[in-house]
Amino acid sequence: MAQNTNENSENTQVSQEELSALLKVRREKLDKLQSEGKDPFKIVKYPVDTHSTDILNDFEGYEGKNVVIAGRLMAKRVMGKASFCNVQDRTGRIQAYVSKNDIGEESYADFKKFDIGDIVGIKGFVFRTKMGEISVHAQEVVLLSKSLQILPEKFHGLKDQELRYRQRYMDVIVNPEIKDVFLKRSAIIKEIRNVLDEKGFLEVETPVLQTIPGGAAARPFITHHNALDIDMYCRIALELPLKRLIVGGFERVYEIGRVFRNEGIDLRHNPEFTLMELYQAYTDYNGMMDITEELFREVARRVNGRTTVTYGGHEIDLGKTFNRMTMVDAVKKFSGVDFDQVKDTEEAKRIAKEKGVEFEDRHAKGDIINLFFEEFVEKNIVEPTFIMDYPVEVSPLTKRKPDKPEFTERFELFIVGREYGNAYSELNDPIDQRKRFEHQEAMRAAGDDEANMIDEDFMTALEYGMPPTGGLGVGIDRFVMLLTEQTSIRDVILFPTMRPLDK
Repeated sequence: MAQNTNENSENTQVSQEELSALLKVRREKLDKLQSEGKDPFKIVKYPVDTHSTDILNDFEGYEGKNVVIAGRLMAKRVMGKASFCNVQDRTGRIQAYVSKNDIGEESYADFKKFDIGDIVGIKGFVFRTKMGEISVHAQEVVLLSKSLQILPEKFHGLKDQELRYRQRYMDVIVNPEIKDVFLKRSAIIKEIRNVLDEKGFLEVETPVLQTIPGGAAARPFITHHNALDIDMYCRIALELPLKRLIVGGFERVYEIGRVFRNEGIDLRHNPEFTLMELYQAYTDYNGMMDITEELFREVARRVNGRTTVTYGGHEIDLGKTFNRMTMVDAVKKFSGVDFDQVKDTEEAKRIAKEKGVEFEDRHAKGDIINLFFEEFVEKNIVEPTFIMDYPVEVSPLTKRKPDKPEFTERFELFIVGREYGNAYSELNDPIDQRKRFEHQEAMRAAGDDEANMIDEDFMTALEYGMPPTGGLGVGIDRFVMLLTEQTSIRDVILFPTMRPLDK
């Protein structure tokens, strides 16, 4: 539907001087309304009973019925004594027919002065126009909120990707498909909960502020609690409090919550992101592989109606059995180096130099295997694949493999070159755990500020006894990216972290 002349002039690219003039006109309109006792900001509610898609999806059920709708005015075409407008609510857009004979001369005069972006309420009945468009025949039109800013025209005014992230409220107004991504995100999280609840898991909440940041190798954000006069950390993972609950006898727990890592920003990383972690007593990382497959498959089916997704130019079927490969086998396949035949750290470093893999003096053989994996393997994994059996050096909270103690019962899930999940047979031996923490402390002293600290309360919990346990962590944002086919994490976070404009 075409807009009227005034609104078209607002939605094209204009100079700053022209923009200032248009903004001034909007404020003058508000001043006049207020002086006439028609201040829209004094209206506190409106009896909305129907939304646009209710009508559009069931015209036969609504035809001739009275409805009350409300939303943002997105287009307006004035034709003498009658006009058409488009109203956008939370579900979509619908056309309204507005006539002076139906709403009265004064109300119609006010309506003609409404601006694109204003919030309006409309009471009327549902009908179909001569052109066949389902519409609401207005019998009342009320201005509920005056827009003092000017909406950008979709194809001209909101191309700046950074502006879209900074002003997400604007993005979802003029780009409805963006709203669809976040509606699907909500559905994905809901179905994750449904799947886990059906399996008998209990959802819990654990502290965001912690005195020891643990459960992952990451640099934390530090803050200060004034009353206690202590430094505290925004959590980098959910792991250690949840495992305390396993010690306490809960057996199956999970949490979906924000975690914070003081790291860089790129297509896959945001300093704060949403993580889901679950822990189940009396199972191991094989049990976690089964849960992971079912979770990805079921959520895709329930939300998208199918198990196939297209991502990075590849069609992926989450309904098929996921591949399984050890890290050593994967490195051998893609780099040609068989680390089962590498006898020690010195030989591993020599091979790394030959292959151009950068490492630090503190790195041991297991660290170098992991570096080879990152360099040669990750980018080559397309189909859903569990990479299993990580070196103990990079897995401080994981149970060792009984037949190969330099490796652990850990896996990560990779799809199209990206990691989506991390899981362990959880280390429940307090003596071994303390040794691992002490090694991490030594790494921290050597300059690794992402190494774990010793959490003495967690150590005490382990000493009381934790049953054999499997644990899984899934990055919700990346999972949403996969199921909505988005390439940047910023496109699935409503308000991604941005540098302040004055910086």
